[in-house]
Amino acid sequence: MRGVWHTERVKSAEEELMAVVPPGSLMRKAAFGVATHALRLLQGRRRVTLLVGAGNNGGDALWAGCFLRRRGVAVSAVLLSPEKAHAEGLAAFRRAGGRIVPDAGTPDLVIDGIVGLSARGPLRPAAAALVESVKVPILAVDLPSGIDPDTGEISGPHVKAHTTVTFGCLKPVHALADCGEVHLVDIGLRPADPDFVLLDREDIAWPVPGPSDDKYTQGVTGVAAGSATYPGAAVLSTGAAVLATSGMVRYAGPAADAIRARWPETICTGSITDAGRVQAWVVGPGMGTGSSSAEVLRFVLDAGVPVIADADAITLLASTPSLWDARDPDAALVLTPHDREFERLAGPVGADRVAAARKAAQRFGAVVLLKGHRTVVAAPDGRALVNSATSSWPATAGSGDVLSGMIGALLAGGVDPFLAAGYAAYAHVLAAELGADGAPLPASGLMAAIPAAIRALRRP
Repeated sequence: MRGVWHTERVKSAEEELMAVVPPGSLMRKAAFGVATHALRLLQGRRRVTLLVGAGNNGGDALWAGCFLRRRGVAVSAVLLSPEKAHAEGLAAFRRAGGRIVPDAGTPDLVIDGIVGLSARGPLRPAAAALVESVKVPILAVDLPSGIDPDTGEISGPHVKAHTTVTFGCLKPVHALADCGEVHLVDIGLRPADPDFVLLDREDIAWPVPGPSDDKYTQGVTGVAAGSATYPGAAVLSTGAAVLATSGMVRYAGPAADAIRARWPETICTGSITDAGRVQAWVVGPGMGTGSSSAEVLRFVLDAGVPVIADADAITLLASTPSLWDARDPDAALVLTPHDREFERLAGPVGADRVAAARKAAQRFGAVVLLKGHRTVVAAPDGRALVNSATSSWPATAGSGDVLSGMIGALLAGGVDPFLAAGYAAYAHVLAAELGADGAPLPASGLMAAIPAAIRALRRP
């Protein structure tokens, strides 16, 4: 897992480190990392323009310009606030032969040193106009200027970075916004525990059957989904549970015939009361929000096993608070809203998606998976992770139904609910990537790619 630290914690760690190292050494170390990645992007080309703001971020850019000059690169700098430019960095830049210019010109690469971690809000008009004039790749120092460092919020003009070079540790912006290709330069910074984490492929421990397993020990997943109007939601959720290594899947609902036709290995019944024993329930996709659906949800919440509540189940929980009373307090609950469902349940998401998911998780005593291009998973105990999509192919009808089935299979397999949500989110994105292969991907194609994703996760 890769940790992500909020800026106040980073600043505190930087102050502690600066107290024990020679003055200016951290900045020069960081700047050398920027220059190294700039040379990689230049690929033999020789012209760079620095966009230099006030303070240390501009100082990093100016020192990077010094190192590039020593490698024979022609470097110019636009000073947005000349009177506030980093004095030592500017003097070194001039000594190295760097030029001060009024505009970006026609370089091969631009380095964004406009603002750093202390800045909030969009670019000011002069900086925005300067950035708008750039037609070449931009390498951002620490973060793309104009994006909030702690929430990733974009509220106006900002830098669209091809690459971002950051120092010491990742910050929330690198997980919550598009920063291009992010590279981390080690400067000896060691903050305390991270605020949230990013899962890497090697973190995913997907349960698969061993020599002593059978269909029951591998996990029995129950699915209560679909309706006469939306049988496809049931087919997708059930199929995802089957393909995500459930030992057995039991389906209960009005789409039983459609499920039997598509997934003959599934045990199907028309009534939730006839479903038999399961080790986790998936409830909600395509189920509807009428009184009969509310009773199904009530039954599932009282079953004493982990539950993943999606789609219509979330709407029912938001509109009928008495349903919460049916919940077994000892059974885990995973809620998987998109932004509009989240708003019905807990109010507007707002700019800070991690904070919103955490607050909802604590309020409801449930794991909350807030869907989006950057999916946030939060647990009632405060743990949080973010999973970024590598493409937008999962943004299609039925994709969430597939995700709910995958989570259900992991819950039935005994995986911790927080990790089950995180693992499924990661594998869901990977399945979309493998299934799409650069072409449009319906949810059924995403579902079909689940085995390939699990194989890829298990490959050394």
